[in-house]
Amino acid sequence: MTDQDVLQRAKEMAAGDDFPLMGFSHLEWWVGNAFQTAQFLRSQLGFSIVGYRGPETGTRETASYMLRQGDITFIVTGAMGPEHPVSDHVLQHGPGVKDVAIAVPDAEAAFELAIERGAEAAAKPHVIEDDQGRAVMSAIQAYGDTIHSFVQLDGDMPGFERREDTIAVPTGLEFIDHVVANVELGKMNYWVEWYERVFGFTLLKHFDDDAISTKYTALMSKVMWDGEGIIKLPINEPAEGLKKSQIDEYLQFYRGAGVQHIAMHTQDLLMTVSDTHTRGLQTLAVPDSYYADVWQRMPDIDVDRAKVEELQLLLDQDEGGYLLQIFSRMLQDRPTVFFEFIERRGATGFGKGNFKALFEAIEREQDKRGNL
Repeated sequence: MTDQDVLQRAKEMAAGDDFPLMGFSHLEWWVGNAFQTAQFLRSQLGFSIVGYRGPETGTRETASYMLRQGDITFIVTGAMGPEHPVSDHVLQHGPGVKDVAIAVPDAEAAFELAIERGAEAAAKPHVIEDDQGRAVMSAIQAYGDTIHSFVQLDGDMPGFERREDTIAVPTGLEFIDHVVANVELGKMNYWVEWYERVFGFTLLKHFDDDAISTKYTALMSKVMWDGEGIIKLPINEPAEGLKKSQIDEYLQFYRGAGVQHIAMHTQDLLMTVSDTHTRGLQTLAVPDSYYADVWQRMPDIDVDRAKVEELQLLLDQDEGGYLLQIFSRMLQDRPTVFFEFIERRGATGFGKGNFKALFEAIEREQDKRGNL
């Protein structure tokens, strides 16, 4: 069965489910310093600060900034004191994604259906409203301390004092392509079944440890999706290897399961990466030998080869077309969360042809940290 056959079968299976999903609503990060995190996202990635919520607006215990670029919305939240759950989360995990929020037409119905299918409640349906908009929100527990909020929005996100950002310069990021979770050994299939049962998701891709391995480390991955490609959630777990894998390293420093990276789509990856590099964002490098193989595998690809090699972009192809991608270095002191930037030119895959080069690059970084 070809990848296109698998894709069509997954679409047919997902179409038979009635769980109401409209796409990613936002990702909320819990961090030690919301102001500084917002400034990083603004200066190096071009996100505009469009809203603020904190003591000055009547929220006494936390400070949050809402940032937006294209259809991507991030909320970064920090606590005003050490006794708050945000502080506990940061102490345990470091900066990380607390909420992978999903837009739905009916947040109460989505919550009730998820609970009926065995999900654990994180927040019952409630209404937030101001002159900017009205939101009905609810939430369920997911892997580790991560939650999925359901967001039914009329207007713009309420609860934030609006800001007009005249400083941020966008870098071409358009939407969230996928959000990747790392889970403990033996838990990947548990969460695959959970997403099938609760959301009606289906398996889009499966990569075993033979496909995702180097001389020293390996992992396994399954990609869950909604059948339309609006929401894609790869789930990784470690596999046996000679040394500690990137997933093992993540689990050690994040102290459990959580979001490993967020992939954001751009129409022009060369422009996006050139821009972010000038702003100081660091990305992973690959050896020169990588490109000799790429140009042999993909002789007809229409790209500026010299620029691709200069920027150290990764390339892969499948039956639908090809893609370009690159991964940032870690976004914080702990080796946990990072970004992926991706440009899809017809391809629906996740860069399987790049796995070896990517993981060898990650291993080089692990070795520098003494964690390989």
